[in-house]
Amino acid sequence: MRPPCRASVSVDGDSSREPSVESDRSHLPVLITGICGRLGRRLARHLHRERPVIGIDRRSFEGKPKDIVHHQLDLRRKKTQDVFRHERLAAVVHLGVMHDPRVDQAEHHSWNVVGLQRLLEYVAHYDVPKLVVLSSANVYGPRPDNPQFLTEDAPLLGGASFSEIRDLIEVDMLAQSFFWKRPRTETVILRPVHILGAVRNAPSNYLRLPVIPTLLGFDPMVQVIHQDDVVSAIARALAPGARGIYNVAGPPPLPLSRLVGMTGRSRVAIPHAIAQGVVRKLWQYRATSFPAPEIDHIRYVCMVDDTRARTDLGHAPAHDLAQTVSAIDDVF
Repeated sequence: MRPPCRASVSVDGDSSREPSVESDRSHLPVLITGICGRLGRRLARHLHRERPVIGIDRRSFEGKPKDIVHHQLDLRRKKTQDVFRHERLAAVVHLGVMHDPRVDQAEHHSWNVVGLQRLLEYVAHYDVPKLVVLSSANVYGPRPDNPQFLTEDAPLLGGASFSEIRDLIEVDMLAQSFFWKRPRTETVILRPVHILGAVRNAPSNYLRLPVIPTLLGFDPMVQVIHQDDVVSAIARALAPGARGIYNVAGPPPLPLSRLVGMTGRSRVAIPHAIAQGVVRKLWQYRATSFPAPEIDHIRYVCMVDDTRARTDLGHAPAHDLAQTVSAIDDVF
């Protein structure tokens, strides 16, 4: 059973197990894992104007605002616990998920799964009242038999043909399990559609190609969201009382051909069988950052219903399609 997506929840009908929600936690710091990533830095800059922000990331934070505290740590190391021991936190936002399919599979799994397990232990032990985990709509997977719009209750099948997504699915499932095991903590899982912007992810990298390949005979409907609308959704998820799973979408969906056309770049249609082989070779020789399993995202539909996020969190994208697509050329 998956967590319900409502602000007030009882577990097994026992209201006495409800967390006591502090009415105002805005003076307490928010801890962001993966703060040095491009999305993490944007979130930190968004939040630090109104509340204290602490970051954990093993990378350095270039251009860090003076009032943001950054701990250059590996989330899996015991030193991370010192941050929780010495700080009373309002919330933890987990962005520290590795998405690089070139990284060794064992390291990839350890970073994503073991890292989150450690984090959940600290959140529970130090009684952090809010946890926000950024997942992805990719966990549902692009499939020929998908309905037009997937709700939060749809099965997570994204790892069937793309092994690197299995870690993300496991992260999502760990967060769901924590929701039920730890009702004192308001757990929110956000599943945004394809994020476009200065982020270095497959959708943005694909649309930055000088000549964008599409598949002959396929033109699926797609959903994209501006990076700053994802930041806004995370900020809304931090509100006391919000909990559950939320699909997060941007402007209305559009055909892939139109999305590619909006970039102003050239396009070439390739038969699927040829595209698979070409991309595998390019990936093997490090001539592309677009792994072959990602091809299914330009072949099949994988769109989500974001009604719950709009209703419960009040999320509404502030950027239209033109602004969202142009964000791929942003420089952070």
